[in-house]
Amino acid sequence: MWMFAVGMGLLLGQGVLVAGTVRVADAEAARQAVRAAKPGDIIELAAGEWRDADLRLDGEGSAEAPITVRAERLGETILSGASRVRLGGRYLVVRGLHLRNLSGSKADWLEFRIDSKRRASHCRFTECALTEDADFEPKEKESRWVGLYGEENELDHCWIEGKKNRGTSVVVWLGEQDGGRHRLHHNFFGHRPRLGKNGGEILRVGDSASSLQEAKCLVENNFFYRCNGETECVSNKSCGNVYRANRFVEVEGTLTLRHGNGCVVEKNEFWGQSVKQTGGIRVIGEDHQILENHLQDLEGDGFRSAITLVNGVPDSPLNGYWQVKNTVIRGNTILNCKQALLLGYNDVKEASLEPVGTRLEGNRLELRSGQPVPELPTGLSLEQVEARQVPSMSSGEWGPSWRR
Repeated sequence: MWMFAVGMGLLLGQGVLVAGTVRVADAEAARQAVRAAKPGDIIELAAGEWRDADLRLDGEGSAEAPITVRAERLGETILSGASRVRLGGRYLVVRGLHLRNLSGSKADWLEFRIDSKRRASHCRFTECALTEDADFEPKEKESRWVGLYGEENELDHCWIEGKKNRGTSVVVWLGEQDGGRHRLHHNFFGHRPRLGKNGGEILRVGDSASSLQEAKCLVENNFFYRCNGETECVSNKSCGNVYRANRFVEVEGTLTLRHGNGCVVEKNEFWGQSVKQTGGIRVIGEDHQILENHLQDLEGDGFRSAITLVNGVPDSPLNGYWQVKNTVIRGNTILNCKQALLLGYNDVKEASLEPVGTRLEGNRLELRSGQPVPELPTGLSLEQVEARQVPSMSSGEWGPSWRR
């Protein structure tokens, strides 16, 4: 009997570690294991380099017991070459992978869908890294790294850094099969060099065609550091999203409400560190709320001013400039910025519609020494306010624990 038990233990050890835990070493084995998994099961991906791996992870977990796909050792399962990851089904958690220098698949590095018909919902991608080395040159002229489809998915505690070619790093897609309501939090978005043209956003929520659709995504507690791809670091193109408690440090771009209505931008921090072209918040559209943000030492002007309300274009198409209407700007602190508040600006000649219905309440402004005092609009006080100290990575829990 004892010999039988030992024999069974050795046999199970070849594929099963403990009850409900399976270790796999290639993409096809992973696909089959997730497909066969029951709620609460764990699939471990062997440590080492997985080159040209097409990970199709499609499973049916539950809210109480999700299916977990994790690296054998966090950060040591490295996908390279033409690898990609696709998630489908419900209540699937992927943890601890490193997607590094992917090129050649002509597809997103990570998609929350298996294909056009099979979306992910209630799935989570956490404590992973998506990076390009400084000396790596991608084959594609344009690519995206993460595509969020489906509904109520989560991207958290990930490290995303180094993208060089054209294409948004992370995109939330909205369509008939996509309900939005995703949550993106505690991610570290690291350096992205200047692209010199459009297409260098870090995060885009929606697009022009879907900009009047309710997305209701929550983007909170993320750290953006030297994300300099283009003027729009974060580009909102849908309705009902909340951007809360994010930190932007030395970012040569802005959080831009480019299309869509009814968004909230609150309690974010923008630290320019006196770096040229660092920007704050740009507002276009209706019914937005800009609340209790801290903006300090920003060197941008025009579209990159600390807070900019953009002039609209008459009869604007969806991809144009809608008039700013009914914006609430309350409780913001603007310190030592090149251009603090710009109410009505655009570099497009046809943009003749100035913001209407703007409410400014309890905002504080500190001008630089020697800077002339402007005629302040109602609701904006000029006073000495204590400057804060710029936060560092060590003052939060951004990105995967194994990389911090």
